[in-house]
Amino acid sequence: MSFANDRLSKGSARASSIARSIGWGNWWRRLLRWLLFDLLLAAIALFIFACTCNDTLPASLMASGRIFPNCPFGLFGDGMSVSTWRYEVMAPGRTYTFPLLDAIEPIWPIPAFILLWQLIDLFGVFGEIRRVRRKLQPLNDLAIMADALSQAGVVDPMSLSAASGVDKIATLEQAIARASVDSPTVSTGDQDLRPIEIALNNLLRQMQEAKLQQMRFVNDASHELRTPIAVIQGYVGMLDRWGKTDPKVLEESIEALRTESDHMQELVEQLLFLARGDSGRNTLQKEPINLADVVREVWEESEMIDADHVYTCTVDEGDVNDPRYLMVGDLVMVKQSLRIIVQNAQKYSATGTGIRLSAATDPTGVSYIVQDEGIGMSEEDAAHVFERFWRADGARNEGTEGSGLGLSIAKWIVDAHGGTIEVVSREGVGTRFTVRFPR
Repeated sequence: MSFANDRLSKGSARASSIARSIGWGNWWRRLLRWLLFDLLLAAIALFIFACTCNDTLPASLMASGRIFPNCPFGLFGDGMSVSTWRYEVMAPGRTYTFPLLDAIEPIWPIPAFILLWQLIDLFGVFGEIRRVRRKLQPLNDLAIMADALSQAGVVDPMSLSAASGVDKIATLEQAIARASVDSPTVSTGDQDLRPIEIALNNLLRQMQEAKLQQMRFVNDASHELRTPIAVIQGYVGMLDRWGKTDPKVLEESIEALRTESDHMQELVEQLLFLARGDSGRNTLQKEPINLADVVREVWEESEMIDADHVYTCTVDEGDVNDPRYLMVGDLVMVKQSLRIIVQNAQKYSATGTGIRLSAATDPTGVSYIVQDEGIGMSEEDAAHVFERFWRADGARNEGTEGSGLGLSIAKWIVDAHGGTIEVVSREGVGTRFTVRFPR
């Protein structure tokens, strides 16, 4: 009995060791990639800062776009305190000083968000270790079967090792060790281990897909943040050159900076919402709510704030008090999902066209429907509308502003309630979103 228990404990320990090896190996590679990314980003930021500062220097110090060699320049600071770091250009008779903190303060949410996202990503290793350990559970079943055979006297315990757990675990360990990042496939050639191979390969494939999705997400987020940063830098340059003496330039720059900072704040808040959702930190405050009442409220506020479209609503006063429209959900989030879809209809519908809101009920659930008369989209485009940062070519050509995250947030809210979204669209005719929630 002690022999079998010893084999069982060894098999469990090896499975846990494999899970930790895979998880921490991915963690170190991920940490190295983030460090290299941060160093590259910091180098680019310092180069842009230096170029921006050089543009403000007198033209007499410049030759072919470069500072004369007799004007030493560089980045200086006292210790680790960022407040003391500065860029200096030592010209004859005068030293030009540019505090680094003045350039960091307007854009501090960007590095803060990047660091937050990196920390969330690095903490994900613990979930990966648990998932790998769950997939390796069949190995423990092999050890238990070996123990049962030994107790029944079917085979001698000493000869059992070649046919059961220990050697098979070693074989599996070797196969996992041969797997690489470029070829994440485990193959032992042992038919007894075939189910475990399939489970491991499915897990590795999911991890690979998650990694690629994460890389796309980071690239798209960086792309979306690049535009407002470039606009802010441009207007800061205008302020520095002409805004001090020209009131028109000053007013235009302030308005542009306010608009772009609002856009950046909205984008960062959307990214943080999705990041919290991915990590399971968005909690729902569920309570009984009447979906027809929610539809009517959003219809009334849309009519009030948007005079460019004709809104109609099929929900009447009787529906607001009808128990058939009751569901259990988070009132704020459900209303937010409806607002997002209505705002999407506003963006892609011409002035004067109609937007129709309605509610429906059936024995197992309730629904709200948003129908517009906008530009519509193809069936292929409709299949991608809930992907993060995705926007159809027609939408981009229309020149409408947006981050491409709104419908992703709406989809997350609906999924969190166990609901579904159906999209029906025709180019040049319009789009209909039907969102259904279970009771």
